[in-house]
Amino acid sequence: MPPSPPVTGSARPPVRPAAVVNAEIRALVESARGWLYGETRQRYEKLVVEWDAAKAAERCEVVEAA
Repeated sequence: MPPSPPVTGSARPPVRPAAVVNAEIRALVESARGWLYGETRQRYEKLVVEWDAAKAAERCEVVEAA
């Protein structure tokens, strides 16, 4: 049986490196002086989820390379 063709038009955006997302989190917290309310808090929570996904993707890449 031939392999399945790659899925195109995936709904998932490319994963940014964890270091890039972490820098954005740090900048957000610094600009808010540590107080995360409303939209700032929502943005922070989304970035944390994105950072976690990026770290997981990086761990998978390391395992595959080994």
